[in-house]
Amino acid sequence: MRQDISGWQVQWDDARSAQWVREGRWRNLTVADAARALAEREPGRVTQVCGGRDVTAGEVWEQSVRLAAALQAQGFRAGDVLAFQAPNWHECVFIDIAACMLGVIVCPIVTIYREREVELILSDSRAKGIFIAESFRGFDFTAMLARLRPALPNLAHVWTVRSSAPGRADGDLRDLIAHAPALPALPAVSPDAIKLVLYTSGTTGRPKAVLHSHNSLIRATLLCATHWGIRPGDTTLMPSPVTHVTGFSHGIEMPFYGETRCVLMEKWDAAQAADIIEREQVSFTIGATPFLQELMDVAERSSRSLPSLRLFPCGGAAVAPEIIYRVARVLPNCRSFRVYGSSEAPMITMGFCGPGQERLAAETDGEVLDYEVRIVDAEGRALAPGEEGEICARGPAMCIGYADAGHSAEAFDADGFFHTGDIGYLTPEHAIVFTGRIKDLINRGGEKISAKEVEDLLHQHPDVLAAAVVAMPHARLGETVCAYVIARPGSDPQAADITALLDAAGVARQKYPERIVFVDQFPTTASGKVKKDLLRADVQQRAREGR
Repeated sequence: MRQDISGWQVQWDDARSAQWVREGRWRNLTVADAARALAEREPGRVTQVCGGRDVTAGEVWEQSVRLAAALQAQGFRAGDVLAFQAPNWHECVFIDIAACMLGVIVCPIVTIYREREVELILSDSRAKGIFIAESFRGFDFTAMLARLRPALPNLAHVWTVRSSAPGRADGDLRDLIAHAPALPALPAVSPDAIKLVLYTSGTTGRPKAVLHSHNSLIRATLLCATHWGIRPGDTTLMPSPVTHVTGFSHGIEMPFYGETRCVLMEKWDAAQAADIIEREQVSFTIGATPFLQELMDVAERSSRSLPSLRLFPCGGAAVAPEIIYRVARVLPNCRSFRVYGSSEAPMITMGFCGPGQERLAAETDGEVLDYEVRIVDAEGRALAPGEEGEICARGPAMCIGYADAGHSAEAFDADGFFHTGDIGYLTPEHAIVFTGRIKDLINRGGEKISAKEVEDLLHQHPDVLAAAVVAMPHARLGETVCAYVIARPGSDPQAADITALLDAAGVARQKYPERIVFVDQFPTTASGKVKKDLLRADVQQRAREGR
């Protein structure tokens, strides 16, 4: 263990870290270092395209320097936390690089989160400031932060991005940049320091704060570029939120490390994505299963082969083999393949993208390249290839722990392996096949939802005696939320009553049950534990029978 400048304890092994630097697997630089070097070398190079607007390396560096000066004048120092909750806008790039220059830790928050999740994240991370979209998709983020702020004593600053009504917060990012003072000397920022705290759903209902260093965060993305043949000058499309680890790494940071050009997509629309791919000559994109399925639908209906698109890795939600085979039929120049990883351990597998590897691309979750992987049984004993158990991984792209030391103690073993909570096995080709989860999580189109969190909310309803939440099949998203509910004797709760409770709790709408089944009792084990496997089988049967 090592104590970071932020005060958080991180998982650390001096010998392994030195080895990764020596082998070149850690670059030992920050995105601010890379952005400055690119701006000095090629200031006119386009790094991001946002809403049809080209953003250049020179502009990014100049705006980020000014924002860093403004943040420093507002009291931000190395180890402080700066959050942002905004769509895929180029201003997020300025925020990230400015924070990096000061050694400030960024905390991205997905835009679907509402009062309950945002308050917990800002409180737990001790965020000193936040940048928010004034409004997005009809939701007023400024009003939400005004309601939350009295309960967040550490939150000294709330700024908007692209505000149309000055005065609703502490100012707008544009004003900070416009009135920034001169930037004094910058602190030395260690690439081993924490650069990102990212919250992911936990099985207990309390999100876990994943900690990445500058070195760990970019490792998987750079190796992907090498393995997949992404070259300087290639154009990528980023529809995944930049507040997720994939969108953050590929959309915000990769253009500076890999000299690519990224088109940021504010909101997914398959028809618009096809237009962008053709207009911008996009060669690479990455996203969850629904994005790939819907792009194929558009391409097939309109007889468009999208010839510039070479690569579409897919993960985050279940990917049926037929989806991968279909890509080869519809988009002959494009290879699609399954990949596997998490916020804690990005890209444990890289996917099979070579000639003659179509079956492996479709029927496995990818080849393990940069990680050591163990498959273990319930007692932690290593299993042989082909034997199913928990997937555990260790490698240079892995996070350096959780902000909560208790979460780290639960997830990392004595050898430094991260226990994913996922079930699978290794093939003779050293590929992973994911088969299920130990964790009680619902994977809704790549968004992980804690069943326990939704159950805890439902139990607050006065007419609910007990609730059990499970995943149910969904044609587009793979899985979504189903709640089995036992009513209190003498009461008659309705689905609308339960929805009203969730409205009042201020949770993300993605967590609302899309189906509520009222039952008299749950199937249980001899010890009284709910047999959720039987509930999952039941809702699948109900779906097949249309009831």
